[in-house]
Amino acid sequence: MSIDTERPWRDPARPAAERADLLLAAMTLEEKIAQLGSRWAGNDMADTELPADETINVAPMEDVFSVGGSLSLEDASREGLGHLTRVWGSYPQTVEQGVAEVIRQHEVVLKGSRLGVPAIVHEECLTGFTTYGATVYPASIAWGATFDPGLVERMAAAIGRDMAAVGVHQGLSPVLDVVRDYRWGRVEETMGEDPYLVAMLGSAYVRGLQSGGVIATLKHFAGYSASRAGRNHGPVSMGRRELLDIILPTFETAIATAGAGSVMSSYSDLDGLPASADPWLFTDVLRDDWGFEGTVVSDYWAVPFLASMHRVAADDDAAGALALTAGTDVELPDTIGYAGLLEKVKAGEVSEDLVDRAARRVLLQKVQLGLLDEDWTPERSVQAEGVDLDSDANRAVAAELAEKSVVLLDAGSVLPIAAPTKVAVVGPCADDARTLMGCYAFPNHVLPRYPERGLGITITTPLEALRNELPNVSYAKGCDVTGADRSGFAEAVALAEDCELTVAFVGDLSGLFGHGTSGEGCDAEDLRLPGIQGELLDALLETGKPVVLVVVSGRPYALGEYADRAAALVQAFIPGQEGGAAIAGVLSGRIVPSGKLPVQIPRHVGGQPGTYLQPALGSVESAGISGLETRPLYPFGYGASYTDFTVADLRLSVPEIGSNGEFTATVRVTNTGDRGGDEVVQLYLRDVVARVARPLKLLTGFARVSLAPGQAADVTFRVHADRTAYTDPALRRIVEPGDVEVMVGTSSLDLPCRAMLRITGDVRVVGHDRVLTTPVTISEDPGGG
Repeated sequence: MSIDTERPWRDPARPAAERADLLLAAMTLEEKIAQLGSRWAGNDMADTELPADETINVAPMEDVFSVGGSLSLEDASREGLGHLTRVWGSYPQTVEQGVAEVIRQHEVVLKGSRLGVPAIVHEECLTGFTTYGATVYPASIAWGATFDPGLVERMAAAIGRDMAAVGVHQGLSPVLDVVRDYRWGRVEETMGEDPYLVAMLGSAYVRGLQSGGVIATLKHFAGYSASRAGRNHGPVSMGRRELLDIILPTFETAIATAGAGSVMSSYSDLDGLPASADPWLFTDVLRDDWGFEGTVVSDYWAVPFLASMHRVAADDDAAGALALTAGTDVELPDTIGYAGLLEKVKAGEVSEDLVDRAARRVLLQKVQLGLLDEDWTPERSVQAEGVDLDSDANRAVAAELAEKSVVLLDAGSVLPIAAPTKVAVVGPCADDARTLMGCYAFPNHVLPRYPERGLGITITTPLEALRNELPNVSYAKGCDVTGADRSGFAEAVALAEDCELTVAFVGDLSGLFGHGTSGEGCDAEDLRLPGIQGELLDALLETGKPVVLVVVSGRPYALGEYADRAAALVQAFIPGQEGGAAIAGVLSGRIVPSGKLPVQIPRHVGGQPGTYLQPALGSVESAGISGLETRPLYPFGYGASYTDFTVADLRLSVPEIGSNGEFTATVRVTNTGDRGGDEVVQLYLRDVVARVARPLKLLTGFARVSLAPGQAADVTFRVHADRTAYTDPALRRIVEPGDVEVMVGTSSLDLPCRAMLRITGDVRVVGHDRVLTTPVTISEDPGGG
């Protein structure tokens, strides 16, 4: 291969940092600023109105999506361009059409680039590659229910391979927000309410996606999920200690243990300071403390929002200066605030050093992606033939995820369903494939604007799957997910009365900005089932016939008023395109359920906050202080099975350790039932006395264990003293001497194994180099003794 001596940055033999510096030195100020921008050439979201549901408060789509971005791609890339936005994910197209469009847009950028610098292509990939005809995996909240990082990594690797094959360089996932309020619409995009669970699964996703050659983007940095009243984009009233102990560790772990390449800013403000304008977050913490070397990208329009929404800047140009100074490297999805940087630098209002800082990071990433190699061409960046975005292998992973995510809350006396039973299937989530998919799945995200294109993939609904499992199944919808049409109640009740058992499928239909009951901008006033689904359930329960309640949802709903009346309860968090068969398999008994709750199931519709991470005054131990019930209907980490497990015989390796020491905690888990199955063994720690009010228990380790009937295994957690660290009143992260209770069991409220450990020595201040994970080993005993 001949090397272009006039463009030495194209020489792959040179170190990546040197190549980036050489290219930066050759650029004009205009060209450097261009690397910080983007263009969404395929955005048609402002041009088509979605049908409005009168029962939902709908924001006009043009208000949300028409912020700037009026330039043609040719005009937007006259000096080059940093990113191409959602070439694949904006409208339905075949693989051949998408490949042609990627090549076309690259050629436009290269034509406008004096130095021949390609743009990074980024796409959404929260439930799989968000494009037409690609596999739709379970939503992130369902990954949380699997408690299976290895499986999440396999899924992400498949997503990364598919995206890389068609020329995508960066994926805007995973979401590492920790759930703080179940009413927030984007609960479905999270992996749960515990920072360690989210950190482990999120890091696994990063490793998987980046193994396929696609940069992972951690979002939303930081605090987005803690908005007041769970309102999208709402202000966040959170002290720095809570931020440091609950919100930031997920991001820190994914950077430290998985090498995440990018971070996305949050829309929200933290105590009045918008994240995108916060140099403490993006420079002091992310760069200086954590040593992050990747790129920071803005959430879509987060830069101009500093002026239009937060009103901390006079106009878009001032917003751009604020964001760049804070540490945002790339503005997405279009160059709006950064369009004014040239004049700001020329006027001396913004230092060119800040432009160089951000441009160098972008160029280094382009070097690492191979975009600046001598042999790179738009045509060679994609596979033109043989790409199957919904392969059998993909669907197998999607099916395994779905099966491991279904949570059996209560089998009652009717599950699994006996084969001869005459079954009535009722409810809006029984035969609508869209209810199986999240708001960032292409069929719910884009295809509502193209109803003639169908779903783009083959999906078996729960009703169809049950008919494949059971011999005698009848169906009546009853009602829609939303709305007030009760005309279907009579048919549903009559069918229930005529059958031996009713399975009621209720829950969510995900969408965007009010066009759904779950998803971005689809926040809830309270935790009652959407629409009139609760009334439908009441009508079915009043028949006196047994009713199995199956909730297919993106958030937990309060089920206290149904729990004592339903014959059985099942929770399926948006399980993806293979979810129908997974749910049916659990109901029929073909699948032994093994999902665990990544969020609690509340008793009452209005109780907030509901997560298990509570100090004494916010926990079940505070009964009598308030008339509000704090005990959940089902706790974090809970999930029943069709077999039985015991967890016993807790053994600590030592009774005490120094503040820089470690210990092991070993328990024996035994399958005492008559079917093989999986149990998730969970280790929690409690700081007996601390300098601040801390949660009474924190998940510190977990392991999914597969056991045959009668089989046992020893599960050993290796716990470093760093895992007890917390932020003290002086905002130092410390390991403190004192007593720590070690608790092991199968949920946050079922912890039969307990022991005390003492930490000795001096208070130790720890930083980013502390131990962030709890390794686990499983030693199976094939004899079961």
